[in-house]
Amino acid sequence: MKQIIFAFVLLISCLACANNRAGQAERRKDMKSTKEIYLAGGCFWGTEHFLKLIEGVEATQVGYANGNIANPTYKQVCTGTTDFAETVKVQYDPAKVDLPFLIDLYFKTIDPTSVNRQGNDRGTQYRTGIYYTDSADLPLIREAVNRLAAAYTRPLAVEIKPLENFYPAEDYHQDYLDKNPGGYCHIHPELFELARKAKMPKKPATVYHKPDDAALRSQLTTEQYAVTQKNATEPAFHNPYWNEHRPGIYVDVTTGEPLFVSTDKFDSGCGWPSFSKPIDRKLIQEKVDTSHGMVRTEVRSSTGDAHLGHVFTDGPTDKGGLRYCINSASLRFIPKDKMQAEGYGDYIDLVK
Repeated sequence: MKQIIFAFVLLISCLACANNRAGQAERRKDMKSTKEIYLAGGCFWGTEHFLKLIEGVEATQVGYANGNIANPTYKQVCTGTTDFAETVKVQYDPAKVDLPFLIDLYFKTIDPTSVNRQGNDRGTQYRTGIYYTDSADLPLIREAVNRLAAAYTRPLAVEIKPLENFYPAEDYHQDYLDKNPGGYCHIHPELFELARKAKMPKKPATVYHKPDDAALRSQLTTEQYAVTQKNATEPAFHNPYWNEHRPGIYVDVTTGEPLFVSTDKFDSGCGWPSFSKPIDRKLIQEKVDTSHGMVRTEVRSSTGDAHLGHVFTDGPTDKGGLRYCINSASLRFIPKDKMQAEGYGDYIDLVK
């Protein structure tokens, strides 16, 4: 059905594409801390129009994803031999619309049990799929699909795969329904209004608190308790994180509150994890320590009042000159690809 409309709209669409590309370029200049996801849901004309109406979606682009040739044309994709799916690239601000909320809205536009068909369009290019570029998104995607599956007795036919390739579609496909308001669309018009009015619910702020002593003794190892509660020091070079190089976040082992990120970690050669700064100075407190015949500055967590280590002024000058020398036993490390699932998704943008 879609193919027979192209001839008479192609010329008009091409005239508009130059201005559209310029507008998109300006929007991209203004984008900060955006993420991307690729959603396939039948004809990409309607899917793009729906998604771009959602607050927090900064840019969209229609194209062909996960096929077996380079630079496909629409005509080639329509043969069904290239294995491409009509897909919308979505760049979004996770502070305004997080991935679970975005996917839940996308689900409203598809029949998730339909195989290679949405609306009047049939073929492998019209299959539904969620294609990701950040492995940290995978647990969230699976969780959203599992929630949806619970509402159906039939199995879902939604692909979940990493993005292998993506080629932008021809210019006349981009923003098609903006340029052709009466054009073909498999999505009910009422859903566009739903997308326009959708607001992501505000998350309640996480409140961290210090467990009582009995709870700390049961949840901590002997070494963790000695370090955090009795100001002990673990052996240099014989602790879990002194040579941990993966991206991720370090949280207070007693409370779970985020304290440091791998972006600020450096190899100081001292045998303990070293950071140039905490996530926020309010998260720590510093005290004069005159133990062992020395005058040092002790570092403790503000909420948990756990002993963390000491701060010194021999850190890298290009990072501020400080070295927060922290006991591994005071910390719990969460790799970047597990941060979202463990409730630290708001900090992912800090981790490089």
